[in-house]
Amino acid sequence: MKNPRLFLSPPHMGGREPDFVRQAFASNYIAPLGPMVDAFEKEFSAYTGLPHCVALSSGTAATHLALRHLGVGPGDEVMASTLTFIGSVTPVTFQGAEPVFIDCDESSWNMDPALLEQAIDAAARRGKLPKAVIPTDLYGQPCDLPRIRAICDRHGIPVLCDSAEAMGARIQERHAGADAWAAVYSFNGNKIMTTSGGGMLASHDTELIDHARKLSQQARDPAPWYEHTEIGFNYRMSNILAAIGRGQLEVLDERVQRKREISAGYQARLGGLPGLSFMPEPAGCRSNRWLTVALIDPAAFGADTHAVREALEAENIEARPVWKPMHLQPVFKGCSFRKGQEAVSEKLFAQGLCLPSGTAMTDADLDRVCDIVRSRRP
Repeated sequence: MKNPRLFLSPPHMGGREPDFVRQAFASNYIAPLGPMVDAFEKEFSAYTGLPHCVALSSGTAATHLALRHLGVGPGDEVMASTLTFIGSVTPVTFQGAEPVFIDCDESSWNMDPALLEQAIDAAARRGKLPKAVIPTDLYGQPCDLPRIRAICDRHGIPVLCDSAEAMGARIQERHAGADAWAAVYSFNGNKIMTTSGGGMLASHDTELIDHARKLSQQARDPAPWYEHTEIGFNYRMSNILAAIGRGQLEVLDERVQRKREISAGYQARLGGLPGLSFMPEPAGCRSNRWLTVALIDPAAFGADTHAVREALEAENIEARPVWKPMHLQPVFKGCSFRKGQEAVSEKLFAQGLCLPSGTAMTDADLDRVCDIVRSRRP
């Protein structure tokens, strides 16, 4: 009989979620909206320091509404991290605009501010600045938002931070995404806190959140009948899911601590192996370590990431390659890509492996994973 499946990042309930769900049932607010949604938005705002929030059906929906508010459309460009999940970028195409991908740096694996500055300066010279910049907080590690903001602010370009993976992470004591024009968060089933599916758009911009709230409810105008003067969407979060989110938010700090302990456990067990290293954490950043990511140099380690991943899978352990860069995705063939002498994201994709990082993992689970990784060395 195989060992129990060890997933990459499964949900982990905190205990109070059923209480909140029961309250939601008792109130009979089962459909989207309701007291739990209102409370979740308020508590989320207090935790992140972003004063205005709207709870939505997904992080992708949140990005879409922000770009819609900005009036992004055909002929426009939006600059975005290439090393990210596709949901960070597809809303650009929903609006008919063109993504321009920016490579990452080796010190953080996030968008390289120097390359972004080069791309924006080139865009300014040809008289076509991007309508927005979307940096990603990769695997829960905050991007260099202060520097990215400084570059974009000189040209009046809004920064929409993709903090989907970064709940509970901090940079210079500020919550990830808190200093962007707006930030997007995800509560998908594999995230550090989950509502099973959902997202949040948060901002200091009241007009953005008010407009996004309206757009998320089919853009209904205030009238006794259903009146619509613009096209909207069905993007609101369910009251039931918000109830789960409230329970998850209560234990978020514990989850971040456990994720960091798991990452430290991997580094203690595997850090001395030749050719194996881990995602760096720049000074001033406190990643939530949503996923622990190893970098395997096959020449020095003696095996590549595919061999290690297949060995883990043979023992019923889930591991995944690092995100395939967006500029390599067939659907974005022909899109612009800004890089230095070499594409750092391509190296990370070739050598990066995401290891099981669920907060319910035990030390025995860690030992099991690490023993298999170590066994792949000749």
